[in-house]
Amino acid sequence: MRSNRAALRAGASMAATLPMIAGALALGIPAAHAADGPTRDTLAGTRPAWATAKADKGSTSDSAQVSARVYLAGRDAAGLAAYAKAVSDPASPVYGKYLSAAQSQARFGATAAQVAAVKSWLTAAGLKVTGTTEHYVSVSGAVAAVEKAFGTQLHNYTKGSRTYRAPSKAASAPASLDGAVLTVTGLDNAPHKAASKDQLPGPDAVFKNSGPFSSYYGSNTASTLPSAYGKKIPYAVQGYTGKQLRAAYGAGGYTGKGVRIAITDAYASPTIAYDAATYAKAHGDARWKTGQLTQVLPSDYTRTEECGAAGWYGEETLDVEAVHAVAPAANVTYVGAASCYDDDLLDSLSKIVDNHLADIVSNSWGDIEANQTPDLAAAYDQVFQFGAVEGIGFYFSSGDNGDEVANTGTKQVDTPANSAWVTAVGGTSLAVGKNDKYLWETGWGTDKASLSADGKSWTDFPGAYTSGAGGGTSKTVAEPYYQKGVVPKALATANSAAGNRVVPDISAIADPNTGFKVGQTQTFPDGTEQYSEYRIGGTSLAAPVIAAVQALGQEARGGKAIGFANPSIYSKYGSRVYHDVTDNPTGSGLAVARVDFANGYDATDGLLTSVRSLGKDSSLSAVKGYDDVTGVGTPASGYVESYRRR
Repeated sequence: MRSNRAALRAGASMAATLPMIAGALALGIPAAHAADGPTRDTLAGTRPAWATAKADKGSTSDSAQVSARVYLAGRDAAGLAAYAKAVSDPASPVYGKYLSAAQSQARFGATAAQVAAVKSWLTAAGLKVTGTTEHYVSVSGAVAAVEKAFGTQLHNYTKGSRTYRAPSKAASAPASLDGAVLTVTGLDNAPHKAASKDQLPGPDAVFKNSGPFSSYYGSNTASTLPSAYGKKIPYAVQGYTGKQLRAAYGAGGYTGKGVRIAITDAYASPTIAYDAATYAKAHGDARWKTGQLTQVLPSDYTRTEECGAAGWYGEETLDVEAVHAVAPAANVTYVGAASCYDDDLLDSLSKIVDNHLADIVSNSWGDIEANQTPDLAAAYDQVFQFGAVEGIGFYFSSGDNGDEVANTGTKQVDTPANSAWVTAVGGTSLAVGKNDKYLWETGWGTDKASLSADGKSWTDFPGAYTSGAGGGTSKTVAEPYYQKGVVPKALATANSAAGNRVVPDISAIADPNTGFKVGQTQTFPDGTEQYSEYRIGGTSLAAPVIAAVQALGQEARGGKAIGFANPSIYSKYGSRVYHDVTDNPTGSGLAVARVDFANGYDATDGLLTSVRSLGKDSSLSAVKGYDDVTGVGTPASGYVESYRRR
């Protein structure tokens, strides 16, 4: 399960190729501004690609109201990018020499004079300043004032079956501001969101798994069901526990003690403390200590119906319980966004950075790259760069729809996982055997075929593609230096001869058919709310698992922050600290049998039996070496300990 920023974490405009800032060293950083005549600086990427002449439906009414954010470039945008790279690179002399939040803001943040100049420019154009932070100035006003301020006309454009407002050319800012403006968002009003009244609703309707199950991979063979790939297959596991995942990924005696992990999603489950405590007790995880789980929440929630707020409760539950199961002594801070829209999610990320709430941040949400406009990409990357400077690493799930073709009709990656400044976490199908022994992994990708009416065969075996780990080559982000020499040229140059970022970087368990058991308060058919447990997966599981493993690594390092981990992750490529995951680890086809309640919670309406083939991820393939399903692989015994030597 992965919440989509533009519909819900699983969910979904063509982003223009981002220009580069001098000093960014091929890390795909969008430029803050570029010369556009003698008096104004162009704000690159502020006109979305879908705002074409063909789609133009004429001018937006001058009296229409606009709310926008003007993001501040700070006093040294190029220096911020360069230091973020250097402090994260194990080969750099300043590796690990992080700055405090106050130091980073003083060195790279906007000055009081820059903020005052930006506010003066905006108010002089007739806009009302509605808020000011270290990162942006928010404004509102009529279209006519917006057009005056940003030197562009706002028109209405068709995008799919809908009509949205957007600039007819890129916005600009006065050259007299001397590059103080990074970008502006909100000039177009197409949805920019992720995904779940200003009263939060109750938990979603109950979901439970049926059975039979395996307690570990292969423990219960479906002997009465048809064979698949020439052999009898096991029933799907009931849901792995923390003990099994810790063994699979080489946790050893490390627990994450002294390490701070933050989790971001939208909204907040009203029962998370009870659910997490109940789950830990039921599965032998360490008891949550007082103050070990905290929440940082907004004063108000918005767009709760549009975003499906209750759907995010399960996301938070999965993330919190998975982190604690793998790193039971780590402190966990949940930072909930006011909605599933980018501006609110950015605010949550900024809270973590501005207050250094954690060293490791797990993010199980995203959207397709085509929905990410360059203005927003610039705003996200700036937060990630500030985080890197402070020693904060961001981990984003790569997506649950493989190459996205089945979902969107276009081959593409997900965002923000495509950012060169985050660790993109892909997904696998995991087999943990008897006595918690690691057996193998495949790239997560599932084909499903149902049991025939007579029960003697699988209909149209292996069936249709259902889901799989997101991955592939970005169309908008340049190839980062740490991927060069590791990522195969054919992948890096799939969309550009110059090379682009390839996703993911590292992986962990994601397949719901070899998934993780969670416990959550849900709404039952009789209207009561009760705690119950179910198996779940998705790269929404992989991200918190990797975040937790990184916490173990930080503990092994004596508590010193790992920071932005990609340079370190790629420096270990090809060593024994990774499981090199392929789609065919046993030499023959792999599948599990799965039995589900037709109504999702009990056998009243019957059972549905299917076979789920493993290692079938759309056009993506897990192969020997780096691949666009699992990246460099998954943590093996020795991965956690490898951080001790640095």
